[in-house]
Amino acid sequence: MTLLRYFRDIIRNYKLILQLAKRDVTSRYLGSSLGGIWAFIHPMLLTLTYWVVFQVGFRSFPVGDVPFILWLLAGIVPWFFFSESLSSATSAIEQSSFLVKKVVFKVQLLPIVKIIAALSINVFFIILTIVVYLLYGYSLNFYLLQIVYYMICLTLFTIGLSWITSALNVFFKDVGQIVSIILQFGFWLTPIFWSFSLVPLKYRIIFEVNPLFYIIQGFRDTFVDQVWFWEHYKQTPYFWFLTLFFLVFGSYLFKKLRPHFSDVL
Repeated sequence: MTLLRYFRDIIRNYKLILQLAKRDVTSRYLGSSLGGIWAFIHPMLLTLTYWVVFQVGFRSFPVGDVPFILWLLAGIVPWFFFSESLSSATSAIEQSSFLVKKVVFKVQLLPIVKIIAALSINVFFIILTIVVYLLYGYSLNFYLLQIVYYMICLTLFTIGLSWITSALNVFFKDVGQIVSIILQFGFWLTPIFWSFSLVPLKYRIIFEVNPLFYIIQGFRDTFVDQVWFWEHYKQTPYFWFLTLFFLVFGSYLFKKLRPHFSDVL
């Protein structure tokens, strides 16, 4: 099965993936005096900006008993990872076209490199979010272990999608722009800046079919509501079904289009 073979390649080449991901992060800030440190300064500045704007400036009302800034951070952290990793992974093959033409190189690893690079930065963002919660008086608890589960969910889901978008982007240059537009719409259609409780019951199914809803809600369950993921007995199987579908279909499509990459590039 193509998917199993692809995952075997990921495991066998994990050192190479980590090395390329590290190079990808540092190359973004090549020439700057602080180098890769900027990758961690950005989340800090972004968190500080949100705090100043929503907590000090607008004095946003709490969501339930939770300060708005805490509620917002819990939802926006996984979205940043998804948006950044999918956007960069979509153009991964074009950006490394010199590797595509090497027969021995496993091209399906290129989107993974972009995702791991985004994940390394997001881990720092998650730690920063935990620190902010601690500063507001929250304590460490076992529910925080769910962060690992939800990040695994989101990473696998993004891998499946990225195999599809990156492969298609080689032949249809508009795919990157389409992904960007979908992410912009998705940001506002996913309950990140607004509470899902505002949606009437008869319309909630429209938003619940969005797989990112499961992740965003899962992070808020972890940080705020303290609900275990297995308590979502309907959404959890649904999310994993979609994830498996995208992984299987994505690996199949990538395998079919892979022989033609070098001709187009």
